[in-house]
Amino acid sequence: MKNIRQQDFLWIVPSALGLGAILASLQPGSWFIGWLGFSFLFLLSFLLLTLSARWAGGGKALAWMVALAFALRFVGGVAVYFALPVYGYVEDEDQSAGFVYTDAHRRDTQAWELAASETPIITAFQEKYAYDQYGGLLAFSAFIYRYLSPDAHRVLMLVLMSALMGALGLPFLWKGVNLQWGEKAALASGWIFALYPESILLGGSAMREPYLMVFSAFALWGFVNWYANQNKKDLGWFGLGIAGMLLVSPSVALVTLVILGGWLYFTRERGRISWWMIALAAAVFVAGLFILSSALDRQGNLGGGTPIAVINNFVREAFKWNVFKIEEGSGWVQKLFDEMPEWMRLPFVMIYGVLQPVLPAIFFVPTTSIWKIIGILRAVGWYSLLPALILSFVASTGLGGVLSVSKGGGKKRKIFLWLILVVWGWILFTALRGGGDQWDNPRYRAILFLWQAILAGNVWVWWRETKNPWFLRVMAMELVLVAVFAQWYANRYLHVGLQLPFALMVVIVFGIWVLIFIFGMWRDRNLAHRR
Repeated sequence: MKNIRQQDFLWIVPSALGLGAILASLQPGSWFIGWLGFSFLFLLSFLLLTLSARWAGGGKALAWMVALAFALRFVGGVAVYFALPVYGYVEDEDQSAGFVYTDAHRRDTQAWELAASETPIITAFQEKYAYDQYGGLLAFSAFIYRYLSPDAHRVLMLVLMSALMGALGLPFLWKGVNLQWGEKAALASGWIFALYPESILLGGSAMREPYLMVFSAFALWGFVNWYANQNKKDLGWFGLGIAGMLLVSPSVALVTLVILGGWLYFTRERGRISWWMIALAAAVFVAGLFILSSALDRQGNLGGGTPIAVINNFVREAFKWNVFKIEEGSGWVQKLFDEMPEWMRLPFVMIYGVLQPVLPAIFFVPTTSIWKIIGILRAVGWYSLLPALILSFVASTGLGGVLSVSKGGGKKRKIFLWLILVVWGWILFTALRGGGDQWDNPRYRAILFLWQAILAGNVWVWWRETKNPWFLRVMAMELVLVAVFAQWYANRYLHVGLQLPFALMVVIVFGIWVLIFIFGMWRDRNLAHRR
């Protein structure tokens, strides 16, 4: 508690009690029990966020970042919870209950049923609770309900916990990035992490992603600190992060081990990697494979026998199912599938998935006001982040100036290149796994959002230092894509302008992209000759 000062309690305690009273009056059940439960969770949240922000040493900038991240997620979650039953599609069971995500609604219902029963909470890991494949988040949710809200189903308690998790990872992200890449990159990555709309929406919902983000931040800090100081005690945070992921989603634990294993491989030195570390990582990886395959094959219909075979069968069937759902759910996609060779369908689904949520679509597709606001924020957020992720390839080459990520030697550049490969591999994988679904696809993609924020933060610092012209050129390419397809959606829904064939639109977009690329190369070559 050395980072908590006596004067902190002058605002923490009154704030927790006051906000607890407000939330208790908005939820069913005994006001007094609700007040105690909400006040305790607010007190816990404020203490943890204050402690971690002070410990990270980011000063006022980090404090504001953490406060804003928590406030946006919690206030946004509460607002959506009360707005959806009024302004959403009230005939939809999930929206009428105040839930954006079906998974969150079903898991929440099961958590309350488990908490209200006399069944041990550990049974959340059993097969009958199918709406949480892995059981960890269900068990945690049931624990909160049973011991802090025993008399009534207070959904906003889980919203509060998600908001806490969504903000708690920030100090660990800041500290890890600051140690590895410097304060400028830490601030940029932190603000991206705090303000990204998809992260805010997930952080205001009872979903797995906020928990996975904070566990990823724990693992990042523990690993980076150990790598810098070679102190085994620093691996405690790494172990906590991996353990949390194994309980919530083993697949993310496996991906994180791959990320950090590659980090070690590409920057390896003699004496850095001991046999006990390799054995421990291998044991965790194998355990994760068994947990993941067991969770995926609860019904026993994937076959294969071995964990790898089960996972392989699941991924293959998921890809087939998503291609089918895209074709079934959209008439124009079905028409395009009929016109294109079969080998082109999977690449089309992948590109379509990368572009989800499609920015031009949300401006023209008819929907309610609340979904229009949510859709625009989500799409603008992704289309703002996407150019930075694309430019990470340019930034890694050092084209146009000295990279912030390459200062201090080639090792940091190797790490950066490895993160680019993993992040883009994950984006393409989730594009295939989630297909053209504008909800599942971005949600799967956001699982590795911490690493995306690190890349984007470094690219932002690189551009600010170099003023590389390719930043504006990539933005121009994206604007061309958005403008051409905006016209297509405007014609489809508002009957404005010409109805261009889809193939012609693709040709127009690629043609303009080629012109921008050629002009950029020509201009850079001329500038190089003048110098």
